Amino acid sequence: MPRLIRALDPLADLALVAALYREAADFWILSDRKPPDLAKAQAFFTDGPPGCDSAAAHRLGLFDATELVGVAELSFGFPEPADGYLGLMLFAPRARGRGHGPVFLAEIERLARTRDCPRLCLAVLQENARARAFWEGQGFRGTGVSRFDDETGHWVHRLAKDL
Repeated sequence: MPRLIRALDPLADLALVAALYREAADFWILSDRKPPDLAKAQAFFTDGPPGCDSAAAHRLGLFDATELVGVAELSFGFPEPADGYLGLMLFAPRARGRGHGPVFLAEIERLARTRDCPRLCLAVLQENARARAFWEGQGFRGTGVSRFDDETGHWVHRLAKDL
């Protein structure tokens, strides 16, 4: 199956991201305890970890033929100044389990290496055992850093992978 990974544009691609978010509402209901709205899709193009330059982030789409089936956000400078941080990698339910994850992650890691990041970090919800198993299968390990999110009631654990 032909795959294309490209940068997403906040004007030209907002409707595609919003549609993907609606299709992947199961993730947002788990994560945020509510379904996504248009503001959530708009935030994909601006949100990032603390202290990171949003303009330097990569906001990527993975297309299966011509359909957007996944999105990812890669920032730089969190939690340490040299680190890459994967704030989101999300797939439409119809695209999960079809081998897209490792392909998308390989491109994200390549981009982080071009910035000389020594490691790639991310956060995973304690309740999302499937996601944690995926990340660990890709070489990510727990860092021992966890926090409780009062807003959502989730334990969030930081994972990292040396690049």
